Amino acid sequence: MKKILVITLVLLLAAMTAGNVFAQSFPKRNITAVVVWGAGGGTDTCNRIIHAEMQKFLGVNVNVINKTGGVAGSVGMSYAFSRPHDGYTLCGLSESNVTAGVQGGWNNRFDVWETFIVGGSPDIISVTPNTPYKTLKDLIEAAKKSPGKITAAASGAGSIHHLNLLALEKGSGADFNFIPYKGSAPSQNAAMAGEVSVVVTSLAEQQQLLRGGKLRALGMLIPDSFDVEGLGTIPSSFDSYPGLSKYLPISQAIGFAVPADAPLEARAALQAAFRKAMATDKVKNWAEENYYLLSGATGAESKAIFNALESNFAWTLWDLGAATVKPSKLGIPKP
Repeated sequence: MKKILVITLVLLLAAMTAGNVFAQSFPKRNITAVVVWGAGGGTDTCNRIIHAEMQKFLGVNVNVINKTGGVAGSVGMSYAFSRPHDGYTLCGLSESNVTAGVQGGWNNRFDVWETFIVGGSPDIISVTPNTPYKTLKDLIEAAKKSPGKITAAASGAGSIHHLNLLALEKGSGADFNFIPYKGSAPSQNAAMAGEVSVVVTSLAEQQQLLRGGKLRALGMLIPDSFDVEGLGTIPSSFDSYPGLSKYLPISQAIGFAVPADAPLEARAALQAAFRKAMATDKVKNWAEENYYLLSGATGAESKAIFNALESNFAWTLWDLGAATVKPSKLGIPKP
């Protein structure tokens, strides 16, 4: 009887040990996150914050590197996707990467990735302080009276900021003279230098310029107003123009991805660590201090968000003549 009991205990311990090994089979070594944009930018910072928290729950380091270049981050995406699809190489990306295919730098639809969305900073429309526009209504009515006369910058053609500007025009009836720049910083610099009167970028990017009096905020391009330290409450553009709800909001989606065909256990472990990391005070405080709206979307929810962004961005670029590959050739449906 004692021998049977001993054997039973041995078998039970072996089963428990085997179960623990299986449960902890991923990760067994450090993970690399390849950020497709430059160090210090929004996507880079966001990835470093979330991965620093995730590694506490994964039990291994998540090392963040940057591989920039190509069109719409195609160099970094291609590199990350070329690595073994085992969950040990992640790709730090944002909503802007969905245009890589139609710009000729990527041969796949974006759904080859399983995405994890940390969040993003909402877009805001601002003007240079020397303009006569004190409210959004002042600006919109002036743009209606003089179509195409008021210059506006919103990063490059087809960027999220440009799409927000187009949506504002459609929802309000305004007509601006869009001047494309190579990024948010150059477009904001152009506004401060008086090259353009209006600029649309994110609140996170504009906050210091607004506090320093370099720009004047007129409205958030989301349904809610936003309280900003030192500036008070910035009203929602929807308050003056309810018709914007047909076209807005179009929000940033910054985070990371793993190939969709990576092992299920790897994706499950990453998802569990991601959810725990998103709930930490470190991530919540960082988001609050930098005016980011946290998402936490992954799985089917995240896929739906990126599918909509891909469709909207890709076809907008095509209609603007800024795409080299027709979206339908990649199987991207019209929005």
